[in-house]
Amino acid sequence: MCGLLGSFSQHPEPAFDKCLRAALHSLGNRGPDDHGLVAFKVAGGQLALGHTRLSIIDLSSRGHQPMSSTDGRYYIVFNGEIYNYRELRQELKSLGHAFHTDSDTEVLLEAWSKWGLSGLRRLTGMFAFAVYDRHVHTLTLIRDAFGIKPLFYQQDSEGFCFASEISALLLLLPRKPGLNLQRAYDYLVFGSYDNGADTFYEGIHHLPPGHWLTIDLQTLHIEGPQRWWWPSIDERADLSFDDAAAQLREMFLENIRLHLRSDVPLGAALSGGVDSSAVVCAIRHLQPEMPIHTFTFVAPGTAVDEERWADIVTAHVGAQAHRVVVDPSDLARDLDDMIRAQGEPFCSTSIYAQYRVFKAAREAGVIVTLDGQGADESLAGYSGYPLAYLRSLVDCRQYVRVPFFLHAWSRWPGRNRRQALLILASLMTPAQLRSIGLRALGRDPAPCWLDQEWLDEQSLPVAPEPPEPSPECSGRRLMEQMRLALTGSGLSALLRHGDRNSMRWSVESRVPFLTCDVVEFLLTLPESYLLSPNAQTKRIFRAAMRGIVPDSILNRRDKIGFETPEYDWLRCQGEQIQDWLSAAEELPILNASASMQEISNILTGQQPFSPQVWRLINYCRWAQLSL
Repeated sequence: MCGLLGSFSQHPEPAFDKCLRAALHSLGNRGPDDHGLVAFKVAGGQLALGHTRLSIIDLSSRGHQPMSSTDGRYYIVFNGEIYNYRELRQELKSLGHAFHTDSDTEVLLEAWSKWGLSGLRRLTGMFAFAVYDRHVHTLTLIRDAFGIKPLFYQQDSEGFCFASEISALLLLLPRKPGLNLQRAYDYLVFGSYDNGADTFYEGIHHLPPGHWLTIDLQTLHIEGPQRWWWPSIDERADLSFDDAAAQLREMFLENIRLHLRSDVPLGAALSGGVDSSAVVCAIRHLQPEMPIHTFTFVAPGTAVDEERWADIVTAHVGAQAHRVVVDPSDLARDLDDMIRAQGEPFCSTSIYAQYRVFKAAREAGVIVTLDGQGADESLAGYSGYPLAYLRSLVDCRQYVRVPFFLHAWSRWPGRNRRQALLILASLMTPAQLRSIGLRALGRDPAPCWLDQEWLDEQSLPVAPEPPEPSPECSGRRLMEQMRLALTGSGLSALLRHGDRNSMRWSVESRVPFLTCDVVEFLLTLPESYLLSPNAQTKRIFRAAMRGIVPDSILNRRDKIGFETPEYDWLRCQGEQIQDWLSAAEELPILNASASMQEISNILTGQQPFSPQVWRLINYCRWAQLSL
């Protein structure tokens, strides 16, 4: 895993080289083993490409980047892993390509030289990379299908720059951009972030998952961003449930086999849920003698503790278990470091549990971890996306099944009849009445702790509009919703958390559920294969893993994940919270006194607990550290 950056300027400043080296240094945690920087004269300006390396495959100096193709036409900086690089290498050798290293970077570069954009679908991996074509003076940026690896960019009339992290990109800019207050509003009020191209800074953008863009360095004209991957959700009818489960089992095991390729020690993040447990048990199924290290956040004595479930898995596979226990004072100690690592505000203190898990992995000498991320979005997990599933029933005029499904859904742990009735109400509520519905649920789009006068002056939208259902997706609303979640509206934030937390400790986090072939397969199955008529989530995967994962895990009815006792943690912070919120006085979007009162009322029990407490704290402290 690595860090990358690049900058093109038509009129480079005298400090151009100094800024590049400072930006490269800021990516040190992403690549502590090596770094490189090359520069080119292009169209009267200057292009520089930089790279920091965390050595995972081919630990020798031959994997140094930026790397050039054999003919010298292309230069690449690459962050990620191509898990099927050995197979691609053999194919390219048969086509006449010569190789001088054992690295996946060289395979990627030669694949680009041979196939260009059309070769992206051949890759099994996670990646963000940039390729400079010296013949036509273009720079192309590409991001993997799910956005597992990050890539930010900024363009103005003088040039173009990109980097793996915003902190590095900011060092390449002549001046720091202002805050994106629409993004701030969406985050503070609705918890919405990382679901589009915009960041919390004006003018700095994500390259969206599954997209590419090309900039002509002679004209600064950008083509894109354009999609290179968009999975079909057309239903196939040629597989029985049992046959589909058997095929999924083989595909998943093959994914695990590929994701185990590494020249450094591996381990696994284990929550005790179905997804991470399946990863750990599949490793043991494929590698009976391999030492397995697992890393689990535990919260003894709380409702979110999963230690007993994780213990079942570690005993089943004979793993060496590492448990992470957090004291509330630890959060105050590490908050600033975690905020800087994340680069932008995030949803909850569960991200701190993950931060500590990756720290524990590094301290144990484990450089690569496998994780269950992405399974919920591809297997109808969480609570099963019930609203989308009900819309499928309505599309198919199966109205009688609606109340039966909702009744079954409400009987699972963590759900109830009131929630089922709210889902039914949402199903029947036109989009135009969304703001009224949000207020009825206590989610006021204009809460008192916002600066109302300022909001009125800015004319910011007060409620994000949900995407309109596509007519061509009739009867496949569950698959449509999961496709949206997988390609940028839901999963992106979770992948960002994992990438930044793991890279803070120079650990590579791999997510074997997220490969194009597995996701494409799942999204074309009948919806009932994923979400059963009695509202059981991940139905087909539970069937596929029988005999590999203990039945007690597969039969779990609850879901916790890396949840934390957030309310208890925050109540212990005392005066520290006042310090964290002090930046509210300087932020135009907030009413500082009302914000403090809101948090005080919640933490003293005068109002129900709300995730907005953390969002206010996080945004204020992030702004304090960033401005």
